Amino acid sequence: MATTMMRTLSTKREKYRHCKLKALSVMLAITCSFFSVSATIPLKQVVKDITYLAADNLKGRASFSPEIDQAANYIAQRFADIGLKPLQNNLPLSKAPINSTVNSKDKPALFLQTFTINQIQVQTLNMVLNGQEINPEHLAIATTIEQLNWQLGNAQSHVINKTDNLRKALTELNQAGGQHLVIINSAHAKSFKAYQNYFNRGLTKLSLEHRGAIVMVLSDENQIENYAVNASAKITKQSLTNVVGVLPGIESPKEIVLYSSHYDHLGITDDGKEIYNGADDDASGTTAVLNLAQYYAEKGDNKRTLMFSAFTAEEIGGFGSSYFSQQLNPNNVVAMINIEMIGKPSKFGAGTVWMTGMKHSNLGALLNEKLIALNTQIYQDPYPEQGLFYRSDNATLARLGVPAHSFSSTQLDKDQHYHQVSDDISSLDLSSMHKVIELLATATQSLVDGAVTPTRIDKTQVATQGKIY
Repeated sequence: MATTMMRTLSTKREKYRHCKLKALSVMLAITCSFFSVSATIPLKQVVKDITYLAADNLKGRASFSPEIDQAANYIAQRFADIGLKPLQNNLPLSKAPINSTVNSKDKPALFLQTFTINQIQVQTLNMVLNGQEINPEHLAIATTIEQLNWQLGNAQSHVINKTDNLRKALTELNQAGGQHLVIINSAHAKSFKAYQNYFNRGLTKLSLEHRGAIVMVLSDENQIENYAVNASAKITKQSLTNVVGVLPGIESPKEIVLYSSHYDHLGITDDGKEIYNGADDDASGTTAVLNLAQYYAEKGDNKRTLMFSAFTAEEIGGFGSSYFSQQLNPNNVVAMINIEMIGKPSKFGAGTVWMTGMKHSNLGALLNEKLIALNTQIYQDPYPEQGLFYRSDNATLARLGVPAHSFSSTQLDKDQHYHQVSDDISSLDLSSMHKVIELLATATQSLVDGAVTPTRIDKTQVATQGKIY
């Protein structure tokens, strides 16, 4: 990715105010270009929502920051004002009927789904291998165990030779779990350093149910005669919050169509001078979720239950969607429409969108049936080499068999703003984004009406998550 030019906050705020005025003028000038869709969603509210969520005063909505709580409160208030029902007491749908008598307009806090995660930071790591003390620069560890005291035989031993696939080997060990000592040939020094840096920043885990560790040693030893490993880690708990609202179905309330996005981003730069506003990633998707919720609430004729969720902590590991998936029966979720980065025109043209993992279910084909008359379609992910099906919140529910896919318009191979401070509202094409939201409303109408039911995802064909990191 290209490196963006650094800018001062004062200049950025001036540009932001200019772009807000420009957005309002676009709202007045926009016409029914691109293609006509049957759904009509007011552009004024779209602009208002994304202007708030991508504003400088939210300081990039970093996980654990006061500003992300401010964003959560805004989303919760919008859900309450729209007239959604809360998912009460963070309980599964079956235990908290969605026809609750709670007046959601008076209690936006009920839309907040708060939970705790575990942050793991290694404190010490020492090792002796075949009688020789190992330089700390040649050691790395991923662990969910607070204290390690290994002698020969306490862990499974592995040797990664110069011609072996290091990433594949570590991925398999991570998915298997357990306790592993891995000797890595110095030919993999660059990759080893990348893993070391990643682990040194600390790990975050939703659950510590699996206790395991991988200790990596950069060494050309190919035989392990004896070893001693001593390590310690500090585990602390932190709170995170999803925002979830429900529009009960009038005919099939147990069948859920889930619209989702993530509302967290990267926060501010290390020096505190600049902001990762995350306008496209993913204030754009969250704006879509808010406005789709309002659209369907005003229609008031959804036969299936519609659930709208703004997930936290996607950028640090998808912990919001992971927790959410444990609060309801995934078999009740008919489909998940996860909206991720729709703020700029796709390679297929303004107002168009593509979806990840189209091969895993027939959801894309069903949605496109609604778009034939409009001479458009939802396209297949044009960047399969990026592994995008596994890089957003849809992956969590896909692993549970839900037809869960992400919908995006970003040109990821060309986007110079991705994870940069320049991802602010000035980089967006608001008219294209608005058309994408309307397109998704039209395409998913048959799901809402209960007219179609996509095939479930084969869980055996979806890569599992790691147990240790």
